[in-house]
Amino acid sequence: MSVFDRLSRALRGPTRSAPETAGDDGSEGSYWCDDCGVRVRDVAVDEAGLDRDDEGVPACPDCGDAMRFERASGHGCAC
Repeated sequence: MSVFDRLSRALRGPTRSAPETAGDDGSEGSYWCDDCGVRVRDVAVDEAGLDRDDEGVPACPDCGDAMRFERASGHGCAC
């Protein structure tokens, strides 16, 4: 195998789904905890059993602080 072949293979890397092909499960974004770096997709908040404040904002499962909502930039992805 030549150096060029090895380099080409390394740059190609594994194939992953692009956000627009990730499917549509109704997600509009994710909740983030800026302190802990925890991310929970909006469609998984209830499934994760997170507590919510009076306004419906989920609390971080690690530290208990209110999480920040960030809208998805692409269809089906909250990146």
